[in-house]
Amino acid sequence: MDNNNVAGEYTDLYDEFKVKTDKKLFRKKGTKLEVPKGYYNIVVLAFIKNSEGKYLIQKTSSRKKGVYATTGGHVKSGEDSTHAIINEIKEELGIDIKRDECELFKTYKYESAFKDVYYIEKDIDISKIKYEKDEVESAEYMSVDEIEKLISDNKFRKTNIDAFRDIVKKNEI
Repeated sequence: MDNNNVAGEYTDLYDEFKVKTDKKLFRKKGTKLEVPKGYYNIVVLAFIKNSEGKYLIQKTSSRKKGVYATTGGHVKSGEDSTHAIINEIKEELGIDIKRDECELFKTYKYESAFKDVYYIEKDIDISKIKYEKDEVESAEYMSVDEIEKLISDNKFRKTNIDAFRDIVKKNEI
């Protein structure tokens, strides 16, 4: 969507209880969303685990600082978070995920955002991934230990760490 021929998208704003308000905000492509005080937006993340117990992790493009992360993004205006994560996975990796494959694992609340984290168990053939080059450089399956090493080397997106560790704890039970 565009706003006066500027590339970007609208996102809905929510109150502190995650109830959608009548307000929305335009975010120019490539910029950080500036949410007004007292409002929240929703972001989504997906951790995809294969049958070998490894997680699909992507290396972001140089524009996105070349760090390792899981797939995610902002919920666009009019979307629910499940639809948003399905769209983000398709957009960034070219992978089709069905709604019934998406398990909402947990919602985190931060100062100006809710983060809905999805857990998906699926074997994906990496050779069939089609990268959105503006956002993703590559992807590979990694073990928990390999991801923890990226975290300790400060190469894993900081906003993904809490959710990753909570998912790992869930899977150890």
